[in-house]
Amino acid sequence: MRRHRQVLATMVLLVALLCACGGGSPSPATATAPPPTPTPTPTSKTVVWTAPQYFSDNTPLDPSRDLQGFEIYIKQDTSFGPGDNPVATASPLDNTYNLANLSPPLSRGVTYYVSLRTVTIEGMKSDNSAIASFSIPQ
Repeated sequence: MRRHRQVLATMVLLVALLCACGGGSPSPATATAPPPTPTPTPTSKTVVWTAPQYFSDNTPLDPSRDLQGFEIYIKQDTSFGPGDNPVATASPLDNTYNLANLSPPLSRGVTYYVSLRTVTIEGMKSDNSAIASFSIPQ
């Protein structure tokens, strides 16, 4: 049986949260996966991220083989924690999520915060990724 390995939260990095009014910058990551710079685009309503490339022990990670998927968390505050429920999930090969698919839809003019978690095929979850903010224009 494969040994269980924890995936670092910083391994699931938000490349950008693309909604009008921009996103926040992710916090610095470990040397194994430096964070890209967010690039807000006013017309898009998509969360974009980079899949992790390494487990916390620096063992290479293959998303198609090692991951069950990603959990997406969106809240109106920055208090993300292990007891939160995801608002959406994505497959291990996805690196985007269209916010228009959320039900109920997000409100216009409200500031939201987003974070992701990686889920391994063994069901282990990473800590939350860096947090980005966004709002949907009115």
